[in-house]
Amino acid sequence: MSSTTPRGPVDSSRVPRYAGPATFARLPRTDEVPHTDIAVVGVPFDSGVSYRPGARFGGNAIREASRLLRPYNPAQDASPFALAQVADAGDIAVNPFDIHEAVSTVEAAADELLAAGTRLMTLGGDHTIALPLLRAVARRHGPVALLHFDAHLDTWDTYFGAEYTHGTPFRRAVEEGILDTEALSHVGTRGPLYGKQDLTDDQKMGFGIVTSVDVMRRGVDEVSAQLRERIGDRPLYVSIDIDVLDPAHAPGTGTPEAGGLTSRELLEILRGLTACNVVSADVVEVAPAYDHADITSVAAAHTAYELTTLMARRIAGERA
Repeated sequence: MSSTTPRGPVDSSRVPRYAGPATFARLPRTDEVPHTDIAVVGVPFDSGVSYRPGARFGGNAIREASRLLRPYNPAQDASPFALAQVADAGDIAVNPFDIHEAVSTVEAAADELLAAGTRLMTLGGDHTIALPLLRAVARRHGPVALLHFDAHLDTWDTYFGAEYTHGTPFRRAVEEGILDTEALSHVGTRGPLYGKQDLTDDQKMGFGIVTSVDVMRRGVDEVSAQLRERIGDRPLYVSIDIDVLDPAHAPGTGTPEAGGLTSRELLEILRGLTACNVVSADVVEVAPAYDHADITSVAAAHTAYELTTLMARRIAGERA
């Protein structure tokens, strides 16, 4: 574990934000630092989608939007890039024509990054990638708690007979025993389903559900408190499909559903998880071709920033 002072972002008072390479938050690349505590890595893959494609371009859109992020996070009273070495690991290059090979590639790359004690902040890509990421994280930490923000359950069995799609990763993860079924939660779900059996099956897998209406009626503080109680101090993986946000806040996504969270609600719920042990996270399903004025990419960049801050604070606390 490195004891050197972390290298932070490019100084935006000296180099304009729009200049230079678009690494996440203008941070250094992993090959420019001796050790990485949190690796921001892209997975430009969307061959698992069931409706609108385009999330393969999401990671770089989030990076571009992250140019406006600053090093001090007042909402969490933390300077994440000073607390831990955060660096951009570039993209995992995957086969767009073979989902099974792509899943294996992501898993192997995640294994390699995690082997050095690094936590991952992954930028998708579609939600298919959550399964190989969870496999790699579970190999390091054992079965992990899962906090899943999404308009959809993503626990369906197959699509067109395919077991690996963006609607199936968490059923596969439960079947493979890589999730702690005492601490599984969906947040922000809404919209029509194929049938009531979808909810019955989901409940049998161990998932608790906080719908978008629950968030609206109960408020973010109560929701965050409920999630903290359910998770405890278990190693936690947070997976965020940007379509958890209402299309007014995230139009640039593949399967939008009306009635979603506001970006403010999502960020505040995440900020309420400061006591949790977030070991890795992802933000997926940003499809910039359907975006307007970078609304979705900006929301995703801030979401990744809050998750990075949570991980950096935990790392600093463990070192102290």
